[in-house]
Amino acid sequence: MNLVVPEKLAPRRRRFWLPRAWRTPLAVVGTVIALMWIVIAILAPWIAPHDPLAQDLPRLAAPSGEAIMGTDVNGRDVFSRLLLGAQATIPLALMLVVCAMIVGTVVGAVAGYLGGWFDEVLMRITDMVMAFPTVILAMVIAASLGPSIMNAVIAGIIVAWPPYARITRSLVLGLRTQNYVIAGRLLGSSPLRSLLRDVLPNIAGPVLVLASLDIGTAILLLSGLSFLGLGAQPPTPEWGTMIAAAMQNTSAWWLGLFPGLAILSIVMAFNFIGDSLRDALDPLAAREREAEAPTAVSAAAATGEVAA
Repeated sequence: MNLVVPEKLAPRRRRFWLPRAWRTPLAVVGTVIALMWIVIAILAPWIAPHDPLAQDLPRLAAPSGEAIMGTDVNGRDVFSRLLLGAQATIPLALMLVVCAMIVGTVVGAVAGYLGGWFDEVLMRITDMVMAFPTVILAMVIAASLGPSIMNAVIAGIIVAWPPYARITRSLVLGLRTQNYVIAGRLLGSSPLRSLLRDVLPNIAGPVLVLASLDIGTAILLLSGLSFLGLGAQPPTPEWGTMIAAAMQNTSAWWLGLFPGLAILSIVMAFNFIGDSLRDALDPLAAREREAEAPTAVSAAAATGEVAA
């Protein structure tokens, strides 16, 4: 006799669930491109078809079967240098953002939670750093330290931490007067314990969103400093230095095109991820933006009808 299992008792298939913000086309595209570049950065020494420093190919050769992205003025394979450039740029940009986030979060948390002269001194230092244009200040610091990729990272950290301090301070000021924080202090929690346990976990979302959006900016900053000769130095394969070398041979279009496309793709990918992360951590704001979009379209249509 065949037994029929009631539908309500039948085991349900588990589905892989993702937040709605991560199922948008931009989120998927950004994640795929970012993961692709991260894998390339890890595997670059093994997947590069040629030695990026070897000068054993024809000089300024156009893209072909032997060199799919052509060669530079020294006979080096552009494709191999592009792959190794990812290994030089992406990890350092991530390190820059992480260090800037840690420094800025600590400064902002201390200023916002303790207040008083701590707040005044730390915020005036933050204002002083933010008063200078970011790129110009990074150029001055990198030039003072000496041209190298690590000095460029240090310069990037110095100019990138103030926004984290500002946003962290504003969030901490709003949370330190909440009932659960006050209750913890009355129960004997020290200021440090209260800050680490009750305050910082509740401000992680906005700080992480800012960090994800800053990764693209960090890549642009490091590439820009290398382009100006203040970052990675030849013959190190790095996207900024590759574009700088292309400026001396403008007729060889492939020298600057492919590094530029690499920078464009990775920056756009991390910007897409940052937008998706913001929507995932703040779904209310995302729903408000979605609700405003049809209203704007209806208003535009009504305006067009009136004009007609």
